[in-house]
Amino acid sequence: DMDAFYASVELRRHPELAGLPVVVGHPGSRSVVLAATYEARAFGVHSAMPMMQAMRRCAGLVAVPPDHAAYAEASREVMAVLRAVTPEVEPLSLDEAFLDVSGAVRRLGSPREIASHIRSRIRDEQQLPCSIGVASTKFVAKLASARSKPDGLLVIPRESVLAFLHPLPIGALWGVGDKTEAALTAIGLHKIGDIAATPVSTLVHTLGKAAGMQLHALANGQDPRRVSPDEPDRSI
Repeated sequence: DMDAFYASVELRRHPELAGLPVVVGHPGSRSVVLAATYEARAFGVHSAMPMMQAMRRCAGLVAVPPDHAAYAEASREVMAVLRAVTPEVEPLSLDEAFLDVSGAVRRLGSPREIASHIRSRIRDEQQLPCSIGVASTKFVAKLASARSKPDGLLVIPRESVLAFLHPLPIGALWGVGDKTEAALTAIGLHKIGDIAATPVSTLVHTLGKAAGMQLHALANGQDPRRVSPDEPDRSI
């Protein structure tokens, strides 16, 4: 998962802005923030925030107009690095992808070594930071990448999945938005471990069959989905 991707690409193009609070977006009253550096996030600025609100939160904020062609080209460069490791690459968007590296272990080393290799190549060749989560399932790998930001690497061994998951808030689970979180909190569930310990029948009664069964499986570290390299990009 690339860190603050649009903003990082702009910093690569404008190194004089390094260390400053920077956002990508048109500096107009009707614009929104497309990406924010971590210096800007320290002021509470985040993507999808109205630009005027971001400017009020951070007086020294620098707004850079977006260049989508540059972001698409940077994405192609990054995906080329990933596909040099394994053909089993499933892009989620311009700046994020799942990899199944099981076939690359003999050639490139352990999953941790492969992740370190990827981060080093992207840093050296594209001058861009990224965060990587390594786990036995897509869900846990995705969660680990989020917990390792910015510019980090987190490996969750198979035997440590539940110890990693269960202390986390229920909002960390895929599929738990505001309404679902409110429904789960109303029946006394606050941590992922609470969901794992709750009978499936209770979750199904509260959320419906599909959502209840899915969240119970995820809370117990179960995610059978495979990396699908033929999946199209989900968003731009």
